[in-house]
Parts: sequence; C-alpha cells; structure tokens
Amino acid sequence: MFLTYLRRELRRRLRQAIFISLGLALGVGLVITVTAASDGVQNSQSSVLHALYGVGTDLTVTQPPKQGSSAATTFGFTQDIKDIRSGVIAAGTNINISNLSSVQYGILSPDALAKVARQPGVTGAVGGLTLTDATVTGTVPSISAGQGAASYKSSFTTNSFSVQGVDLSNRALGPLSAGRITSGHVLTRSEANSDDALVDANYATQNRLSVNKTIDVGGTTFTIVGIISAPEGGNPPDVYIPLARAQSIGKNGAASLARDVDTIYVTAASAADIGSVQKEIAAALPSATVTDSTDLASEVTGSLNSASSLANNLGLWLSVAVLIAAFLLASLLTMAAVTRRVREFGTLKALGWPSWRIVGQVMGESIAVGVVGAGAGVGLGFGGAALIDRLAPRLSATLGPANPASVSGSGRALGAAAAKAVASSSHTVAVTLTAPVTLNLIVLAVALALAGGLIAGMVGGWRAARLRPAAALARVE
Repeated sequence: MFLTYLRRELRRRLRQAIFISLGLALGVGLVITVTAASDGVQNSQSSVLHALYGVGTDLTVTQPPKQGSSAATTFGFTQDIKDIRSGVIAAGTNINISNLSSVQYGILSPDALAKVARQPGVTGAVGGLTLTDATVTGTVPSISAGQGAASYKSSFTTNSFSVQGVDLSNRALGPLSAGRITSGHVLTRSEANSDDALVDANYATQNRLSVNKTIDVGGTTFTIVGIISAPEGGNPPDVYIPLARAQSIGKNGAASLARDVDTIYVTAASAADIGSVQKEIAAALPSATVTDSTDLASEVTGSLNSASSLANNLGLWLSVAVLIAAFLLASLLTMAAVTRRVREFGTLKALGWPSWRIVGQVMGESIAVGVVGAGAGVGLGFGGAALIDRLAPRLSATLGPANPASVSGSGRALGAAAAKAVASSSHTVAVTLTAPVTLNLIVLAVALALAGGLIAGMVGGWRAARLRPAAALARVE
C-alpha cells in the first residue's frame, strides 16, 4: 500500500516532483563537474611535482644560500677575470672557460644527510647536487689603460645547461626515479665513479646528442650511456651524472663540493607520517628548508596555479551555494505541498493513520524525488566533465625559484654568464587539463541528492505531524 500510494501521489504532483528533481540535479551536477575539474588540476600538479623530484619522494631538504656570501652565489670565475685584466691571458687568446657550480641552493654537509636518515619514520634518504654548467667562450680583446670590464663585456658568448648529480645507491628515490629510458641504459651502481652520463631526451634532440657520444661537463668529458625521458609537465635536468663525480668536479664558488650535497630526497614510512617527519627534520636542521608536495605546489606559477585557485575557491563556494539553494527549494516546495494536503492528511489521521506513518509517506516521496535528482545530476556531471575534457585549453606551469638578479659573478661578462645560467633554469611547460569522474565522486553526488530529499522530507514530515484531525476536517466542504 505504501508504494502504491507513493506512486499515485508522485504522479499526481508530477510537475512539482520534476521541478524539485531538476533543482537537486543541478546542484549535484555542478558538484561533480567542479570536483572533477579540481581533481584534474591536482593530477596535473602532481605530474609536474613528481617530475621535479621523483615519484617516490615525499620530502626534499634544501639549504638557502648564505646571505651576503659570494661563495654561495658566484660561479667561480674570479681567477680567470684577474688573469685577463693582468695580461696573463694575452689579447687575442681564444678562451673556453667551463665551470660546474652549485648556484641555486646552499650546501648540506654529510652530517646533515646522516641526521635526516636517522629520524623516526624516515625509510630512505639520499643526497643530490643541483648544478649549472656555465661555459664562456670568446677572444680576449686588447684593453687600453684605464679601461674597465665594460670594454670586453661584449667579446664573450655564454652557454649553460643544468646538471644533476644522482646517488646511484637508491635510484628509486630522487629525480632519476621519475624518468624512462628511451635509448641506452640507466646509470648503475657500478658506474658510480665513472664518467658516464644520462641526457634528457629533449636536450639530446636540441643538441643532436645520442648514446655513445660525449658531452663536456665542467671541463670533464662524459660518455652518454642513455637517453632519459621525464614525465609530461616536468622540468628535468639536462644531464644526469653520478653524484661522486659531481662532487669531485663541481664547485661552490672556489670551494670544493667533495662529499657535500645541496638537496636531500626523503621518503616516509607512510603518507600519515609525512607531517611528523617534516617537523622532525626541521627540528634537527633548523636552518634547512623542508618541502613537501603541498609546499612545492605553491611555488608553481602560471595558468595551472590560477586554475587550481579557481577550482578550489570559486568552484567550491559556487557548488555549496547551489546545493544550499537546491535544498531550500526542495524543503519549501515540500512544505507547500504538505500545506495543500491538509484535508488529505487530516482524513488519514481520522481513519487511524498514526503520525509516524504520514511522516514516513512524506519522506518516502521526497527520497524518491532525491533518487531521480541523483540520477539526473550524475548525468549532468558526466556531461560537464566531458565538456572540460574537450574544450579546456592547455594550461602552463612555470618552475624555477632562483632569481637571476641574486646571482653574482666576478666581472661583468662572467657575471652575465651566471645570471643567464640561472635564468635558464626557469622552465614553462604545457599541461593538459582533464576532469576525471571517479566512483567515489559518484557516490558522493548520490549521497548529496538523497540528503537533499531527506532534508526536504523531514521538514515536510514535521509540518504534517503537527496537523490536527479536527483542524484538517474543518476544511472539508
């Protein structure tokens, strides 16, 4: 009898039921579309972040360069400039000065790496060196007395590329873990002290490099043993070399980098431990910067970041506003319908129907409307997500925290080389935006629609339960 009465009442009030269902469907569809778009932006950010410091990495530890320390920021061309000025390098001499230097981060000692590895919850910690190879070429001009550095500034050309020193004892942790070998082979533990290198696929294409060819890194000739492709949206180094060789030939100003690193890659026991591990490392190394994926995402600029803010802020509040409006509309229309059915409910009470049965009838009708709204809302949500997949423009993400203006060199020509090298570390990539609709999202949408129907039914049921048979029968003509 309950279902028969329910079906008859919904058919009799079909227009109102459709109106309420459409209101719920609009709110649910918007929630699905906005949430799917937000998930798509997060997935795009994740692809960029994974490519930055490895798929398996939970935290990175870096040291800011010392304030006012030229050793932390210079490319180490001081002696070369002195030799040019003093005439040790004669006018007309062709020069090719190559330096492999750490310019983006400060230096972390072996003790710092050991401290990080000892922290509770840390299951892996490896060091790395983020370096820049800067090469200055040209011919030394004659310099007359009284002329300064400006007279030979334009006589040199510069070239730079990024180099990553990787710890081969754990390739699953750090930037190398995000790449895929397309030619040759990956660096192995047996090559930890060899002059072998991996080259990024894009850099190899641009410079016509291939396996078994050589490349000069910091004045040392390396043999290319493999070509590696980073995930889409990444900002990979141009060249990967063994960490021990990077420490051997790299410089921090004029100082050697032997046994030093400038980045520590950390993996935690579980996702739940990342926050506590981050705090432990920060306490053990107070001057270091401990970064997780959320912190790193805040450094990504461009339209990807704008889309993330739009989806997370405007989209969220718009969805909430539409849902509240849909719930209020459903509740008000249900209350109005109950008011119009005063005589009907009064008669049913007079015939012996208890209040709970009338309330159940009203709630059953509202939940049925909510089910219809859920189905329509899921359809609208899939349609909105499909439109985003088809029509959304490609987004951009700009990566590169270093500021070229903060990097100094010794002499104008070589200082310009330093600034150019750091500027080239900034990289803008295109990211494809998708809006994935997951099963969990569909369940959430259905739950919201049912909740809207349930709230409307509770409000209407409360109104029906307060009706008195005598007052209702008084309206019978």
